Amino acid sequence: MLKVNHATRVVVLTGAGISAESGIRTFRDSDGLWEQHRIEDVATPEAFQRDPALVWRFYMARYLQSLEAEPNAGHKALVTLEEHTHFTLITQNVDSLHSRAGNKSVLEMHGRLSSCFCTLCRTRFILPEISFDGDLPYCQRCEGLLRPDIVWFGEVPYYLQEIQSALKKCKIFLIVGTSGVVYPAAGFVMTAKYLGAKTISVNLEKPSNHSFIDEFYPGKAGDVLPGLVQELIS
Repeated sequence: MLKVNHATRVVVLTGAGISAESGIRTFRDSDGLWEQHRIEDVATPEAFQRDPALVWRFYMARYLQSLEAEPNAGHKALVTLEEHTHFTLITQNVDSLHSRAGNKSVLEMHGRLSSCFCTLCRTRFILPEISFDGDLPYCQRCEGLLRPDIVWFGEVPYYLQEIQSALKKCKIFLIVGTSGVVYPAAGFVMTAKYLGAKTISVNLEKPSNHSFIDEFYPGKAGDVLPGLVQELIS
């Protein structure tokens, strides 16, 4: 096992699997529904244009669910890893559990449930700051309609330039709780691997892009990561 120190550039990519252990439901159920809604009805710009009230009810319910969840042992292990390395954490999750656990260098590429922004002036707000007029919230500055700060299907994820820069320089690329199906995140391991990084995956099952992974550890992040991180930093 490769050992790390404060100069070792480590990039971590996390997905729904690590949050599932905290009680956050995974991306979609086996029937193709997302918390009883079709993806097309709640997770596209067109859905928001068609029925913004439905979309807001959906994301407010997810936000309230996220407040009830607590970071688990997997989240906490990544905090320890950040304390001992040159660390960047990329997450596909929108629940902010990594930040709540104590991670500092977090790139939330799909946005976050706890914030929103104005569709006109682009001003951002955190949800406790906003109030709903009927079913919808409006901007305190320009009175434009607010929308959840979530990257929907058909939109470009956040921080892609910063992510590519981190991948090009990392020595270890650790993937936690992802299926290796959703792009562009599923392609990050290819970039890291081709540029010489050691690639490690922790997941219940082998991800779809496992051919680019050097070491695979089956199991829950909360069970596997604490020991794996200790082995890396010891």
